[in-house]
Amino acid sequence: MPAYDLAAIRAQFPILSREVHGKPLVYLDNAATSQNPTAVLDASRRYYEEINANIHRGTHHLSQSATAAHEEARITVARHLNSPTPDEIIFTSGTTDSINLVASILGLAGHFAPGDEILISHLEHHSNIVPWQMLCERSGAKLKVIPVLNDGTLDLEAFHALLSERTNLLAISHVSNAFGTVNPVKEMIVSAKAQGALTLIDGAQSIPHQTIDVQDLDADFYAFSGHKVYAPTGIGVLYGRYKILDALPPWRGGGEMIKKVSFEGTTYNSLPFKYEAGTPNIEGAIALAAALNWINDLGLDAIHDHEAALIQQAAAALSTLDGIQLYGPSDRAASLSFNLEGIHHYDLGTLLDQMGIAVRTGHHCCQPLMDRFGITGTIRASFAAYNTAEEVSQLAAAVEKAASMLR
Repeated sequence: MPAYDLAAIRAQFPILSREVHGKPLVYLDNAATSQNPTAVLDASRRYYEEINANIHRGTHHLSQSATAAHEEARITVARHLNSPTPDEIIFTSGTTDSINLVASILGLAGHFAPGDEILISHLEHHSNIVPWQMLCERSGAKLKVIPVLNDGTLDLEAFHALLSERTNLLAISHVSNAFGTVNPVKEMIVSAKAQGALTLIDGAQSIPHQTIDVQDLDADFYAFSGHKVYAPTGIGVLYGRYKILDALPPWRGGGEMIKKVSFEGTTYNSLPFKYEAGTPNIEGAIALAAALNWINDLGLDAIHDHEAALIQQAAAALSTLDGIQLYGPSDRAASLSFNLEGIHHYDLGTLLDQMGIAVRTGHHCCQPLMDRFGITGTIRASFAAYNTAEEVSQLAAAVEKAASMLR
């Protein structure tokens, strides 16, 4: 394939050829869920057509084939993240599940006591807020919040002021799902570790758009969802530093996470299986590996550059409209949130849908962030490897048309 052949890329996504309300689909809701290329669809279908079986304990051919494919998927994820060992890769149902896993096992281990502090930011998705609130309720720890500036970036002076010897954990998003803000997580991790804190990165919005090297980031935990990165829903990953995960207790009990069970007691399995109780999403893991291979074949740098150009084009085009308010910094990553004065975001999104354009409206699971800016929500257009400059132009024209109908 020639360098970034957009037509050839789009041809790999069958859903992009369909119509919605009699109009060609313009899919700009990728921050919520990206579409699946044929390489991923084929991997899912092959699993169910050729090797569908439960894994790890079967002696028959299908079970052994499924086990090999599942564990090869783990190796692929580890390689993609530059994890030192596949044993640090835990398959989950998604970012939310991964964060809840960490919150639960840290709580079970007694890692937090009254007076300890958990530091998050005003940019966080609810899945990186609520689990820590629940942990604070159970442990007596306190939740501290890094404020956000008017341009949608974090107040780093406040961050450093909030860090103290009481900070036990920094849990921060790499990229804001609402505003596209890219946080300086590597530098923040260094500062948090200087205070002895553990660090968790919500990578749901960074994994599709840039190279992730967990050794370079030096985060203790990194979480992401497959459905943000061209894979199916219901599969996700928690990377955790081996030494930390090995010392922490299991979360769920059942099959696979054990070595020996008796009524007198149970011996738990080694990593990564200690945290994978029950039958896993085998097909999801295999399809996730196919998705990661697909983006690596295309090239994350090429994807990043393509999406960055689309974001700049969209911001420039929308900025010419009367009453437009764009949110977030100018160097957004793949998402653009905006409102039009006097028009509710839901009404605008509904009209855009009638024109075949799929965007996200609402608070994007970031109600505290919306409250900070005095709004109930935004319209969010988010981009992927397959979006085009023509689609950006269609978005701008459709927003202008919808605004004229609603005013």
